[in-house]
Amino acid sequence: MLAVHAHPDDETLTTGALLAAFAAAGLPACVVTCTRGERGEVIALPGTTSEGRAGLEGDGPALGAYRETELAAALAQLGGGVEGAVEHAFLDALPLPGPRVSRSKHVPDASGGVRYEDSGMTWVAPGVAGPAPDSPPTAFARVPLDEPAGRLAALVRARRPAVVATYEPGGGYGHPDHVRSHMVAVRALELAADPAWRPGDEGAPAGEGAPDPVVGRWDEPWAGAELWQAVAPADELREARATLAALPEATGLAAAEALTFPDPTAPLPPLAKPDLSAWSADGQVIGSSSGRSPDVLPITRSGRVVRVGVAGIVGRVVAGLRAHASQVQHATVLTRPEGTVAGWYALSNGVLAPILTFETYLVGPAG
Repeated sequence: MLAVHAHPDDETLTTGALLAAFAAAGLPACVVTCTRGERGEVIALPGTTSEGRAGLEGDGPALGAYRETELAAALAQLGGGVEGAVEHAFLDALPLPGPRVSRSKHVPDASGGVRYEDSGMTWVAPGVAGPAPDSPPTAFARVPLDEPAGRLAALVRARRPAVVATYEPGGGYGHPDHVRSHMVAVRALELAADPAWRPGDEGAPAGEGAPDPVVGRWDEPWAGAELWQAVAPADELREARATLAALPEATGLAAAEALTFPDPTAPLPPLAKPDLSAWSADGQVIGSSSGRSPDVLPITRSGRVVRVGVAGIVGRVVAGLRAHASQVQHATVLTRPEGTVAGWYALSNGVLAPILTFETYLVGPAG
């Protein structure tokens, strides 16, 4: 499987259970991160690995470099401590296809390549983001679509994944880089499947840290990947929020740390879907690859709805969240799940959010 995410920490927040499940089963998993999160707010909570690092906020290059180390630590946790169990590449470190793709100007990195920068965001409601008013012209959300999509399409052809997982069209909670990542993933799958599309630089070396494309050929189409969009049943999310707000451990933490709970009447973020079809344990099939055994993955599927159970791997997910201590605080596993709640965490907005007992994905493009 291949997971496409906007910033370090999104891979664990959004697809942590899916990645951990593949890694635990010994199946190949790779994360592609589109930016280094240079504009993120820094929590720097005492007693965490980010303690004393508040000064990184506002220093884009320094914060981006630090978040790279957090990402590496989180992937190691998702992989159960097995080096390379979850591979990784930054999107701008992948080779750029040839002249058919329009190129844009970006800030060069140390290797002389391009760098996709965090577009920034602003909180417009609890748990809902919008575009930053000062988004720079070098921001990832402003990059011409076919440039990053071409890089990703070449990797899709090389790796030939059964699953490409990312956000739904609203970016999960509205961040412009999440929205763009969804668009890039969708376009990359279109390019990868198109026999007429050819990467122009199939012999170009990848950037440092990029996976070595050893499975397929970049000039051979691949249409065997399903798009999995991370979503949540709206009723389930509201129930989980209500359950979390009633847990004594959570209310005690909120009182001690000046945290809040989401307003139960507030609009839900874009990832919440009111019309998801029923799901069951029937038809546990992953993509079109005959090498994927449903018996070793905690995945159930009904039609276009896929569910990934976090039981047995929630410890890996929470350890991954804790590795992102500059962005995530108070990540906690419940000893026993309460209803649909397996644990909780908070971002820089100080709002406690539930870790659901299932990750949910909608298969295929929107509509």
